[in-house]
Amino acid sequence: MAFCALIMAGGTGTRLWPVSRRHRPKQSLKLVGDRTMFEHAVDRIAPLFQPEHILVVAGSDHVPGLSQQAPGLPPENFIVEPMGRGTAPAIGLGAIHLHRRDPDAVMAVLTADHFIADVEHFRSVLSASEEIARQGYLVTLGIEPSAPSTGYGYIQQGNLLRTVDGFEVFHVERFTEKPTEETALQMVESGEYTWNSGMFVWHGERILEEFQAQMPDFRVQLSEIESALGTNSYEPTLDRVWQRVTKQSIDYGVMEGAEEVAVIPVDIGWSDVGSWGSLAELLARMGRRDDRGNVVVGKHVGLDTNDSLIFGNQGNQRLIATIGLHDMIIVDAGDAILVCPLDHEQEVRDLVHRLEREDMKGYL
Repeated sequence: MAFCALIMAGGTGTRLWPVSRRHRPKQSLKLVGDRTMFEHAVDRIAPLFQPEHILVVAGSDHVPGLSQQAPGLPPENFIVEPMGRGTAPAIGLGAIHLHRRDPDAVMAVLTADHFIADVEHFRSVLSASEEIARQGYLVTLGIEPSAPSTGYGYIQQGNLLRTVDGFEVFHVERFTEKPTEETALQMVESGEYTWNSGMFVWHGERILEEFQAQMPDFRVQLSEIESALGTNSYEPTLDRVWQRVTKQSIDYGVMEGAEEVAVIPVDIGWSDVGSWGSLAELLARMGRRDDRGNVVVGKHVGLDTNDSLIFGNQGNQRLIATIGLHDMIIVDAGDAILVCPLDHEQEVRDLVHRLEREDMKGYL
């Protein structure tokens, strides 16, 4: 009964444009230190999982680069997703691969592009989660909120189920998608809610049962793909079936309707590094903020510039000079420059969509 990790390495990180691109997504960037986000993801679980027990789901364009970053992982452990269909299909695809290898395996669903500071505490909570998952629960890791953020989903804690290795395990009452600021404040003040980290632990057979119950059409599609595993018809079958797969998140597709769901609240120094603002906050916590409140990566000279993120192109080290800027984001990606107020950071995704509409795909 193996304990295995499934790292989801899809996505393009559109809110970190123009540095994050389709050919060089967030998980392949060195945003924190001298390791890519994917390298961090593999490094922090290596003491807990043998290489043969670490699987990666990613798009075909990204697998070659990711495999170079983690040469210790077996090539067959990189599972190619023909096209992005959301977290539920990606997890389902990984689940049938794992189920074929070991029907009794427990899988930890992890992310390739988040940052975790306290890696030992993180590994400890994963071990505790495995024990709960073997009792039939779908386990999710809840992040203790540091602020009433409207950028995350929230998990409401119910009754205390038990304590495992010092970690309190609660029944999940409900999931709430990104709330209003007023609602988020009420949730945080209640002490009953954690942020939804998007990390889960469950028995492989158990999640396939949930797909059968809540996404039955997708479960039929998975069965068709699974029947071709290990044969010459696998890739053509996968490509054909995947064209019909509906996009869906694991939260909407499974978690919100599932029973026997548990949450373990943790403080592990987590950041989803989901936007330029969250990256600035993370780097500031790591001591990268100067005496003017600026977080600077690269070369910068500023006059009357405060509380801003200046992220230079690490390739050519071009100087960024600023005058009279406050609470701003300035990002130089070599062929594109982003300038916007920090409180407009969530609109970067809208800007990317406009580039798509105006056929400026060379910048995506």
